[in-house]
Amino acid sequence: MATPYVTDETGGKYIASTQRPDGTWRKQRRVKEGYVPQEEVPVYENKYVKFFKSKPELPPGLSPEATAPATPSRPEGGEPGLSKTAKRNLKRKEKRRQQQEKGEAEALSWTLEKVSLGETSQLPNALQGSRAVPTAVSDQPDSATTTEKAKKIKNLKKKLRQVEELQQRIQAGEINQPSKEQLEKLARRRALEEELEDLELGL
Repeated sequence: MATPYVTDETGGKYIASTQRPDGTWRKQRRVKEGYVPQEEVPVYENKYVKFFKSKPELPPGLSPEATAPATPSRPEGGEPGLSKTAKRNLKRKEKRRQQQEKGEAEALSWTLEKVSLGETSQLPNALQGSRAVPTAVSDQPDSATTTEKAKKIKNLKKKLRQVEELQQRIQAGEINQPSKEQLEKLARRRALEEELEDLELGL
């Protein structure tokens, strides 16, 4: 919005008096020669900003038709423009996600089967509807115990694998004199196997 100027008989410029929102008037102010109001002062731009604004978007000699986005042909991997490693990682992630969903579905079906076998034989038909919610709630601790058992099984399998590797190294002659800890580890093999069998049967 340009500032309204008033000129008098002597040729001097004035900013006209304006009314405030409360009804009072501002005095008119004399303006010196060459004064530019704040809202009309151009924004300062350094030489780099000016250069980049004046620079064309396309390289010299390149036509705009050549830069039109062509529909990318999808390679066989599915995603456009991915490297072999990225495609492999995508496949691994997808496979992991599917296995996780499958494991969750199996655990859910197992707990549902257990609940349906245990609960329906004891309850009459009239009470089954009212007892449906509490049984679903009681399944949560059961699933927690199954995950704990799965962790224990995984740990036992890892320990057994380490024992087998140690035994192979001793047989191959890599370790001539096994240490006390290594001998103890070998002695615990049978106990680990029994514990693993018990856990797997308990599931």
